[in-house]
Amino acid sequence: MTEVKSIMIVGVGGQGTLLASRILGSVLTENGFDVKVSEVHGMSQRGGSVVTYVRFGEKVYSPIVDEGEADYILAFERLEAARWASYLKKGGTLIMNDRPISPMPVITGLMKYPQQVSEKLVDKGVKLISCDALSMAAEAGNARSVNVVLIGVLSALADFPEEAWQNALKACVKPKFLEMNQKAFALGREYALKNL
Repeated sequence: MTEVKSIMIVGVGGQGTLLASRILGSVLTENGFDVKVSEVHGMSQRGGSVVTYVRFGEKVYSPIVDEGEADYILAFERLEAARWASYLKKGGTLIMNDRPISPMPVITGLMKYPQQVSEKLVDKGVKLISCDALSMAAEAGNARSVNVVLIGVLSALADFPEEAWQNALKACVKPKFLEMNQKAFALGREYALKNL
C-alpha cells in the first residue's frame, strides 16, 4: 500500500488555485493514483484566502490535510505561506511566490504587512523554495499565470514524467491560453531545476 501524500495550494481569491488543483489532479490520475481534492474558501469573493487540499495514494479516504501533514505547500503569496506553514510535514517543501498581495486590513491601514516572511520561515526550519513567480508569469505573457509557474516548480520536485504535466496542461487550459501557460510552466520548472 502506497503512503498517502498531501499537497496544499494556498492563495487569495482570483489567483487560480482551482486551475492549479485541476492540473495537479489530472497528473496524479494519469499516474494511476486515487485522488481527492477539496477547496476551502476563507471568503468567497476575490481577495479572500483560498485553500485547496489535494491528497493522493493507492486509496484516499479524505481530502482534508491536517497540520503537519502536507508534503508540499504551493503558496501564491508570502502571507499565505506564513499562515499555512504549520501544515507542512517534517521534511516537506514550501514553494512560495515571493510577492506580497496586501489583504484588506493592510490596504485600509489597520495592520502592517509582516516583514521578512522568508527569513522567518527558514528560521523555523521550513524547506523553502522562493521565486518571483509574478515576473516569470509576465515573461510568459500573462501575469495571471503565477499558478502555472508554481506548478512548474513543483513538477521539477515531484516524481512524475514531464509528459504527464504537459498532458494535464492541454486537458485543463483553454486552447487560446495554452501556449502562454506552457511557457509559464517551463519557466517555473527551469527555475527549480537550476536552483535545487
